[in-house]
Amino acid sequence: MKDVAGKAAFITGGASGLGLAMAHSFCAAGMRVAIADIEQAALEKAEAELRPSNAEVLALQLDVTDRAAMAQAADSMEQAFGKVHVLCNNAGVAVNGAVHEMSYPDWDWVVGVNLQGVINTVQTFLGRIKAHGEGGHIVNTASVAGIAPHPGLSVYTTTKYAVVGLSEAMRLDLAGQGIGVSVLCPGMVNTNIFDSGRNRPAALQGERDTAAIALDEVAEHEGAAALIEELRRNALAPTAVGDMVLHAIREDEFYVLTHPEYAEAVATRHQEMQGAFGRWRQHRESQGI
Repeated sequence: MKDVAGKAAFITGGASGLGLAMAHSFCAAGMRVAIADIEQAALEKAEAELRPSNAEVLALQLDVTDRAAMAQAADSMEQAFGKVHVLCNNAGVAVNGAVHEMSYPDWDWVVGVNLQGVINTVQTFLGRIKAHGEGGHIVNTASVAGIAPHPGLSVYTTTKYAVVGLSEAMRLDLAGQGIGVSVLCPGMVNTNIFDSGRNRPAALQGERDTAAIALDEVAEHEGAAALIEELRRNALAPTAVGDMVLHAIREDEFYVLTHPEYAEAVATRHQEMQGAFGRWRQHRESQGI
């Protein structure tokens, strides 16, 4: 989609962090933007922040796990802008802890938002994009944790690997149909992801909110405030990622890998896979299989 001016974009998790950064980049490029988020106060603040751009902006309160509400959001988007061309599945949450520390509510909450939320958005909007025949682009926010696992992020990693796999399959299914696909796999970005427990539904509370506990444990250490500030200072600015996403849409780039410092970890994983292919090839040959 070289020419994005005048095109309409729908962004989940659009009221803060990466979603809001995408909205800023899109508005600056002359796009019309709908930001959807579960937090009404954040939506109002984000809408006011975007208003000086003179772009057309629509703010929609939305729980991405609610399919009926997703359909209503799509209807509102089409009523306001006529069509949707760009879809950004960005809403996400996280819990921190080893797999044996997780509870069913941990799994249900994170899988519900990070994976089922993406499925709901794609299922609701993709047919509408195909129907208008003008083409479009879909951006799914995964994580570097979706291509290189990290200890303590078992639930989060599960969802992000799934989003990467879904995106790769979508790319194949939509090839030649004028609908591009990108998968965004960022490393550390200065967002509120580690405070995502603030939006955790009461019905899905576990015995402990592992995301909050991780922050509490850090806070107990001497110099915690300085450590957290250092992490934020060294993290990539969301605005940079928003511009990268816009570039990926224009150039039809599939993998958006914002943190090259993780290249070695990804290469190590791939080398292990290649080695396994070789060993099992030898096994089959030795067994005459």
